[in-house]
Amino acid sequence: MTDTETQDAAPPHEGIADEGVSGTIKALIEDGQTLIEAEIAYRKAQVTYGLGQAKAIAVLIVLGIAFGFFTLLALVVGLLLALAAVAGVWGALAIVGGGLAVLAGMCLLLAIRRISRAKAALSLGGQNA
Repeated sequence: MTDTETQDAAPPHEGIADEGVSGTIKALIEDGQTLIEAEIAYRKAQVTYGLGQAKAIAVLIVLGIAFGFFTLLALVVGLLLALAAVAGVWGALAIVGGGLAVLAGMCLLLAIRRISRAKAALSLGGQNA
């Protein structure tokens, strides 16, 4: 190596040492700002993705509920038609209507029990007295 080559080759950190503490602090602040901007952009992308998925999920849930309702409706009509041949039209209506009324009553009774349990648990703060 010649003398000119050794003089031209400066240490890699010499420029940083010349800047001093104020230059380092400025670089640190700029890095922090870049990090915050990147984090904000990431969170915005997360929210956008989440909202898009929530919309799709809501549509699928509504469609699922609608298809489930129509399936139950078809089962009830089919049951009415099948029982009409055996018990007559009014008998089939009484059997299916009575069965649905019993199921509805059981569901409502269970819901009322759960509501009262939840009220009791919340009024006690989750503690059993």
